[in-house]
Amino acid sequence: MNDLVATLVQLISLIRKEFLALVKDPANRVILFVPALMQSLLFGYGATYDLTHVPYAVLDQSRSAASVELLAHLDGTGVFQRKALLESSQQIAGVIDDQTVLLVLGIPADFADQLAAGQPAPLQVILDGRNSTTAGSAAAQVAAVVEAFNQTRGATSGIRIERRVWFNPNLESRWSIMPNLIAALSMLQTLLIAALSVAREREQGTFDQLLVTPLTPMLILIGKALPAILIGIIQSSIVLVIIRFWFEVPMNGSIALLYLGLLTFTLAAVGVGLSISALSLNMQQAMLYAFLIIMPLMLLSGLLTPVRNMPEVLQIATYVNPLRFGMAIVRRIYLEGATLGDLWTQFIPLLALAAVTLPLAAWLFRNRLT
Repeated sequence: MNDLVATLVQLISLIRKEFLALVKDPANRVILFVPALMQSLLFGYGATYDLTHVPYAVLDQSRSAASVELLAHLDGTGVFQRKALLESSQQIAGVIDDQTVLLVLGIPADFADQLAAGQPAPLQVILDGRNSTTAGSAAAQVAAVVEAFNQTRGATSGIRIERRVWFNPNLESRWSIMPNLIAALSMLQTLLIAALSVAREREQGTFDQLLVTPLTPMLILIGKALPAILIGIIQSSIVLVIIRFWFEVPMNGSIALLYLGLLTFTLAAVGVGLSISALSLNMQQAMLYAFLIIMPLMLLSGLLTPVRNMPEVLQIATYVNPLRFGMAIVRRIYLEGATLGDLWTQFIPLLALAAVTLPLAAWLFRNRLT
């Protein structure tokens, strides 16, 4: 019991030392929190998405020559890829919720009859508003295809589009971009803080002293990880407050589940950072390694380009990117109100990455530095 208390006291002392190293310099305090504030404002006003390709599903209740012709026009653009032919309206929620498709076309049973009678024929377009700019561009593309279809038929009263947008009714880009930043902006500095942790000790010549203390490599790892995790959660909270109360983007999900997701994501990101730190001989190397991987992590996360638009080999590479799953968890909780049952598959890669990188960092502490 006394040994456990002594170990706990030493661990708390190590954590306190880490916090003091991070916040004792006023410049460090500014760097830790001001960039998250400024970057969230900058991204909120300036970032946009581009359309690449559009997977869609069809609920064709008409099954007529007119509906087949319309779908042929749509498929012929090279932009739209038909992923599913639905049998009932109950299937729509499934293909949109799991992001199999970006939009669903609903063709009513009287579609051909309305066209033949010279009446406007309704075409329902249901869009996934979580990626608002892409959804808006896709809707515009559908409208262009419908206009071309009407012209080929020479109809004065042709197809009339009825649009519905899920999760983002007004297709505001800010709604789809900013929830991603709750994870993305905090990762940048969390990864760097963790990467510099051990490298700073080694450069200052204090890590050897740490190794001869009664603390095991795993306890040293915990002492290094907890401050970085806490800083990451605080930064995510800053961005969350800005999104919710400054930009007034409504949140639909559970705040407790959101923070569980952020904690899991931050744990995986810190594991990557500590592995980098244990590999580095000095702070310069740690910063170089961190900056080398930050940009690929951002590009392969789905922040700028949806993962499904990437080449297959890059899609496979995203499975070792914690940011991909961290953003997916945050976005789905924030905009959809997704539950743990909806998201458990997103937690597994993060937990697996943490289970690999954290023990790897502890092993490197023991084998590379002693």
